[in-house]
Amino acid sequence: MDLGHEGVDIQQLAELFKVLGDPTRLRIVRLLLNSEMCVSDIAETMGMGQSAISHQLRVLRQARLVTFRKEGKTAWYSLNDEHVAVLLQQGIEHVSHQ
Repeated sequence: MDLGHEGVDIQQLAELFKVLGDPTRLRIVRLLLNSEMCVSDIAETMGMGQSAISHQLRVLRQARLVTFRKEGKTAWYSLNDEHVAVLLQQGIEHVSHQ
């Protein structure tokens, strides 16, 4: 992979890693690896307030890492695509490597 390639925007790539550099957002992404979840379930699982989780989900949505669907008044969040799962899984493998 050539990061100097014309099609790669280094600033966008840096922003992606900046978003993923937050432990709370990483925990949310890891939860969403398993299944889609609503804000209240994520908040309960993580022991945090719903407004804090909503804020982090907004950041993740803006970075196109998560998406949501509405079911009545409930928004169900999931990973945006397989690339997000692969990125997280490779990061986990990297830090677990001895």
